[in-house]
Amino acid sequence: MTPVAVLFDADGVLQRATFDWFARLGSLVPADSEAFIADLMAAERPALVGKGDFREALGDVLRRWNSASTVDEAFEPWTWFAAEPAAIELVGTLRTAGVQCHLATNQHAYRRAIMQDERGYGAWFDQTFYSCDLGLAKPDPAYFRAILSTIDVPASEVLFIDDSQANVAAASTVGLRAEAYDLSAGVPALRDLLRRYDLPV
Repeated sequence: MTPVAVLFDADGVLQRATFDWFARLGSLVPADSEAFIADLMAAERPALVGKGDFREALGDVLRRWNSASTVDEAFEPWTWFAAEPAAIELVGTLRTAGVQCHLATNQHAYRRAIMQDERGYGAWFDQTFYSCDLGLAKPDPAYFRAILSTIDVPASEVLFIDDSQANVAAASTVGLRAEAYDLSAGVPALRDLLRRYDLPV
């Protein structure tokens, strides 16, 4: 059965980093950059489900590590991303053919504002599902159940595409047809994946 709806992850599927943001984050402290970055990622998690303010958490981490960098300097790498035009074109082709296309992504409120409000991601999809709005994040199966209840499409008729195997596995547990894809493989690989499900691209 051809899916009637497709859920697309953002980072690593439809958009890519434009600069080496891990190198930039590592430069904010003089030593043990891997542990510092791990601390930053841990500090981001509550904000991904809408709990707490990420910029405040970022400031706490900088102080804990005695970093001389400002919150603005540390936050900047989270703005270093761009949508892949050819991938977005595929989304448009599917929607023109009548296939529902939704964005399903883990983001804190600041990045959601950049994507949705500043860069117009909402216009590219039927609906957008940001984890900070849902109060749930992948790979929690409840995240996918919340989306299914909103779009009112049976799980078996929805295809989910993500670059994380953990997220793909979690989506499968609630009955979605789930596939792993990484933008680094090239947009033709994404087109081939969609065609395997007889989707009109």
